Amino acid sequence: MDVVCDPEFPLSAAPGIRVAPLTLADEAELQHFFEQAPDYFIAVNGEPATPTEAREELQGDLPPGWSCSRLYWLGYRDAAGQLVAVVNIAADLLAAGVWHIGLLLVHARLHGSGLARRLHAELEAWAVGKGAEWLRLTVVVGNAKAQRFWPKLGYVQVRTREGITMGRQVNTVSIQVKALAGGRIDEYLESVERDRPGTP
Repeated sequence: MDVVCDPEFPLSAAPGIRVAPLTLADEAELQHFFEQAPDYFIAVNGEPATPTEAREELQGDLPPGWSCSRLYWLGYRDAAGQLVAVVNIAADLLAAGVWHIGLLLVHARLHGSGLARRLHAELEAWAVGKGAEWLRLTVVVGNAKAQRFWPKLGYVQVRTREGITMGRQVNTVSIQVKALAGGRIDEYLESVERDRPGTP
């Protein structure tokens, strides 16, 4: 009889890197990690990470009326124990089988190394093993790196939303999804009404 492996967290995305949950005990380390990524925060929030960015993220609640079965904060550490990437992902957000990537951020010194792609591939395989049928995310229009990166991994836009306040700026965001089980976009939109174009 085959044994089915269902790890609680994703497998390591690269040799020498281990994955573990992030908690409030990791707030100071996560804050330092955020402060080393000013380009990202300026692109999405119009300002560098605030002094309480990590605490607010780790304690963050879903918008009113939203639900998920579990919210994960994951830290990827190198052999020296230093954070090299962080991921925030919500299972069964808005509908069963829809997993939403709220954040996938790799340390600037590893940009261009391929780590983000490997990390995403492991994250995708892990989510599928836990029942994910779709991956969902939002991209700030104008964040050129993200707008180039995600479509290369198979994400397609289902709609845009305007007037989204993030930090000091008001953004237009592109809502994108990736089918993991052969689903069609029209099937996705049937289950996630919020993402239908024209829906408030």
